[in-house]
Amino acid sequence: MDAAKQEFLKEFGEHYGYPNTPKTIDQIRATEFNRLQDLVYLDHAGATLYSELQMESIFGDLTSKVYGNPHSQSDSSSATLEIVKDARQQVLDYCNASPKDYKCIFTFGATAALKLVGEAFPWSCDSTFMYTMENHNSVLGIREYALGQGAASIAVDIEENEAPGVSGENIAMKISPHQVQRRKVAGLLEGKPDGHVYNLFAFPSECNFSGLRFDLDLVKIIKEHSSRDLGISSVCKNGQWMVLIDAAKGCATMPPDLSKYPADFVSISFYKLFGYPTGLGALIVRNDSAKLLKKTYFSGGTVAASIADIDFIKRREGIEELFEDGTVSFLSIASVRHGFKILRSLTASAISRHTKSLALYTRKMLLALRHHNGSNVCILYGHQSSMELCYEMGPIVSFNLKRPDGSWYGYREVEKLASLSGIQLRTGCFCNPGACAKYLGLSHLDLLSNTEAGHVCWDDHDVINGKPTGAVRVSFGYMSTYEEAKKFIDFVASSFVSSQNDICHGNQLEGIEKGSPDTGCHLKSITIYPIKSCGGFCSRSWPLSKNGLKHDREWILMSLSGEILTQKKVPEMCFISTFIDLSQGILFVESPHCKERLQIKLESGVNHGAMEELELYGQRYKVYNYSKETNVWFSEAIGKPCTLFRYSSTEHDFMLNKTKGVATCRDTKSTLNFPNEAQFLLVSEESVSDLNRRLCSDVQKDICVTAMQVDASRFRPNLVVSGGRPYGEDGWRTIRIGNKYFRSLGGCNRCQMINFSQNAGKVQKSNEPLATLASYRRVKGKILFGILLKYESSDEEQQHDDSWLHIGQHVHPESI
Repeated sequence: MDAAKQEFLKEFGEHYGYPNTPKTIDQIRATEFNRLQDLVYLDHAGATLYSELQMESIFGDLTSKVYGNPHSQSDSSSATLEIVKDARQQVLDYCNASPKDYKCIFTFGATAALKLVGEAFPWSCDSTFMYTMENHNSVLGIREYALGQGAASIAVDIEENEAPGVSGENIAMKISPHQVQRRKVAGLLEGKPDGHVYNLFAFPSECNFSGLRFDLDLVKIIKEHSSRDLGISSVCKNGQWMVLIDAAKGCATMPPDLSKYPADFVSISFYKLFGYPTGLGALIVRNDSAKLLKKTYFSGGTVAASIADIDFIKRREGIEELFEDGTVSFLSIASVRHGFKILRSLTASAISRHTKSLALYTRKMLLALRHHNGSNVCILYGHQSSMELCYEMGPIVSFNLKRPDGSWYGYREVEKLASLSGIQLRTGCFCNPGACAKYLGLSHLDLLSNTEAGHVCWDDHDVINGKPTGAVRVSFGYMSTYEEAKKFIDFVASSFVSSQNDICHGNQLEGIEKGSPDTGCHLKSITIYPIKSCGGFCSRSWPLSKNGLKHDREWILMSLSGEILTQKKVPEMCFISTFIDLSQGILFVESPHCKERLQIKLESGVNHGAMEELELYGQRYKVYNYSKETNVWFSEAIGKPCTLFRYSSTEHDFMLNKTKGVATCRDTKSTLNFPNEAQFLLVSEESVSDLNRRLCSDVQKDICVTAMQVDASRFRPNLVVSGGRPYGEDGWRTIRIGNKYFRSLGGCNRCQMINFSQNAGKVQKSNEPLATLASYRRVKGKILFGILLKYESSDEEQQHDDSWLHIGQHVHPESI
């Protein structure tokens, strides 16, 4: 055992690793999570992992027993019904809820449970839906039901309160409301026929953004005090308060004790408890509260009787039966008991202590990181909010990283590099916009301008106007280990902490050798890729066009749903080989999955179908489609239905999409076929050799396991030059090849696609060479290799269309 782990155990050993249970954490990992190997999984707040023994037990059940529809009367159906009843009881037991007071309604996920409350709640014009800022979108969505029925909706912050309430009673909390939201809805009456007004307050047991755990005393405080006592009478009328706890995240390590905190509704997600099943959740509801819910729709299983041709239904009286539309997912429900068996063997309290020790260790180590100038590397969210009514933190660590100059590393850069290091984590706002805005200090104006700039959930706009739009989140589960936390800390330290001896600062790139200008370069190879993301072919000479190399990326494959297909999503595209015979005017296409070689005429209008418009990378194109036979050939070649399209070369066929912030193409002023960013990609042979030297060095240093060498084709360049210095191309502003001029648009940002390789007819993916490139070619979140070029053609050249490039031509760069 190394000294670092000894130090960790000295501080956290009492709580880490389940010391008082039948299996220690090391035994659990060895026997139940062998599939992880060297993978570090740190997104348990998104979805925790299922145990291999758990799945063996589930499959053992499914293959040895017969499960029938529980709505039938057969023996197998009756047995299934008993299993469903037993699963309901296990859910109630987990939250210490008596069946005399509560019922368990199975739903299609925790979101469906929350939706059920929103659509069936007895809203009126006098009702109020109040919710904490820290809430998942699935909770915020309830306000649509409230506002649609004329009710008020208010987001609030919860703080400790040292001053007595209005009535003189000391309430241990202060509610700070945001602006009241209300819609004008015609034709709605005030109150309910019985004269009662019902309000709903919603909060998470644990914030899925920061990990803050809310004090469950909130349940009693809200239910037992009037709006006047709570200090919200100016924005909320009196009425009966009901409380909803979103326990989808918090339940995994600290289930709410409903015997102490009698919430009206609690939503649960099973895949966040023990990984499997997905698509199954539950709503725990108080019996008296369930009677107030109003169900409109009826279905099989929810009615005792109905008549098809007159307005007559008799609904079932049982709470579960009334709200579970159709047949419940009984096979998934039958598997729940195997997950609960694991939780019971470890106990929720031991899981909480174990995961908390890892989160505390991670927070401590992140806060200790410093750059060479003494500035903080990491900004944590949630842990310093002592004024929040939260009594501890859950196993979530949410943060952003800073450079030595105080600017932010983008969270997508962190996620991208973590993936290369075998670390799976989560970035963004985690579907919690209120917490995200609160902790990141984003105003309404910031949020609206970010949206106007094109930022949406799950995109790459991680820093806008100098502010992060989201965060990095790591989260721990019951099977997480110290070694995973340590590997993550080491990753952050090696990738984002600068030292005095760092070579790479700001926008500078390591690898550029100083010396005389690159005067001895020549063109080594020319490669054309007719079909985007498929194989290309080399030629000793090739004509230029206003779009780049003639016919380069002039065709694309598209799925039936309209998605542009690339090797990132369909690796089998790399096995499609192409060749163009200009003399015959034919594009030849071959695939090992197709017997016949496909021939496509280059002449405009031949073999083409109708012209269509499509959008790609923020730009709109006019394209031709092809025959059914051609599309069937490509569908067989890649193993999924697809359609071939060809770029139309007619005049005025190119239009920019005006949507702000969407376009990713760097060369928006040129005429393009279907490249990602520019007409040409150029790679230096010397730069590839330097990369291979570093790859060999990594093996010798045990940074990677096996030696590998890459050639220039791995980067799919159009042009390969030779005779210069490694990375000399970084400084080129313009270049002349023969008598043709090109302008550099800057470095090419590399992605995971360069990690794909072909071996024995199979596509294999590793972390290299991108991981090595990331260690010395990273600038502002981009990993650069090669440069993008634009052809500076004259009007005369475009008219005659007789410009050619030839292998061996001298390359004359002009440096910046």
